[in-house]
Amino acid sequence: MLFNSYVFLLAYLPLVLGGFFCFSRLHLVKAAQIWLLVSSLFFYGYWDIRFLPLLAGSILFNYYCGLKILTLSGASRKGVLLVGIVLDLGLLFYFKYSNFFLSTLLGQSAFGVILPLGISFFTFTQIAFLVDAFQGKTERSGLISYGLFVTIFPHLIAGPILHHSPMLQQFDSLRMYVLSWKNIYLGIVLFILGISKKVLLADNLAPLVKSIFDEPNASIPFLQAWMGALAYTLQLYFDFSGYSDMAVGLGLMVNLKLPINFNSPYQADSIIDFWRRWHITLSTFLRDYLYIPLGGSRNGKLARYRNLFITMLLGGLWHGAGWTFVLWGVCHGCFLMINHLWRDLKLSMPHWFAKAFTLLAVIVAWVIFRAPTVDQAMHIIQGMMGFHGLVLPEKYASSLLFLQGIGVQFGHISGSIFRLVDIGLIAILSIVVLFFPNSNEWIEKLKSRPLVLAAPCALLFFFVFLNLEEVSEFLYYQF
Repeated sequence: MLFNSYVFLLAYLPLVLGGFFCFSRLHLVKAAQIWLLVSSLFFYGYWDIRFLPLLAGSILFNYYCGLKILTLSGASRKGVLLVGIVLDLGLLFYFKYSNFFLSTLLGQSAFGVILPLGISFFTFTQIAFLVDAFQGKTERSGLISYGLFVTIFPHLIAGPILHHSPMLQQFDSLRMYVLSWKNIYLGIVLFILGISKKVLLADNLAPLVKSIFDEPNASIPFLQAWMGALAYTLQLYFDFSGYSDMAVGLGLMVNLKLPINFNSPYQADSIIDFWRRWHITLSTFLRDYLYIPLGGSRNGKLARYRNLFITMLLGGLWHGAGWTFVLWGVCHGCFLMINHLWRDLKLSMPHWFAKAFTLLAVIVAWVIFRAPTVDQAMHIIQGMMGFHGLVLPEKYASSLLFLQGIGVQFGHISGSIFRLVDIGLIAILSIVVLFFPNSNEWIEKLKSRPLVLAAPCALLFFFVFLNLEEVSEFLYYQF
């Protein structure tokens, strides 16, 4: 089930909220928790009920591993932790990477394994729980509370990645089970902002992206290559940040505070700053459960560079089983090493240049991330560098013929559907993400003036509702 669908908006969400607050009103806290848990499992099973037992089995396995870790001591405790992590990663490897590795090593697939929706997110969430239990950062909980922690429907499919202790404190707090019109209002506003990003912006950028990335063309000209790269940079941002806004908004509707996942990442002034702003919960997970266990920066600068590179390489592979994701991780690993080396050498550059250079690096890496093959990524990057010339549509030949003197060509460009209005849209959205406050900043302002966005959000939702005929999945569903 998708957030941006009629069935979710008109049936699922009203029923879930209605049932939850009915039980809460009757002071039936356990019943309200069970209602949310069953609703979340239904939300997952609606996509493909065949994988519901997989999710349930993963929850039961990790819950009892966590109980053992909390009650055992010494080597036995560590053994349970290792068994839990190995089996979690083994399950993830089979469903997500077996086809990739078998096709790479043997040239054959693993019998057409289907990737269960959200497996990366619920696996990482539970690995974090096991490690936190081992480190004494969490407490014993009931199975229902643990099941809610893993499956609560706003975050289940595409994050944010949660930690057990802060979520358990909320599930156990009676304040969660009291109707709060303020939270419902703020949640609705944030949800509308998020779904507007997805439906009105990201989905309208998708055809422009496909025309460049999914059409086999080895000679993509300069302007078209840049328009495709910028369109995807914006599509991915509005799609995933829109999902994250919706997740946080839905959580607020049931008095649940989910972690913020985005903080204007394209306004970053370094790659280090970018990863503090983009997919914040994943960045935190990689830092806490991979980079630091590898040694972090404890063993000198060379070890730090190595650990940064390994962390980003595995972070790239986490996003998908393909060489483009591996290469994307390698790029960001190298970017981070260069960024830390730059700081170690105490070098500096103008702030505006640092922001522009960071954004350029991010855009080039996104090209590799999105391209179906490494070869196609290289063709697009070559086009961005001007290797394939500058070509304008034939209809502009008569009015812009003088540009031929500086090498501009006129002709038909296979696969390109860019119009002046599309270029204008990309330019406007670029200004918005680079210079304007983000959704979370707007919500903070709303707390003192709660009705400011009421009418604009109602109008936005009206336009969204009219554009839900063609439902599209979120980009991060595939990761």
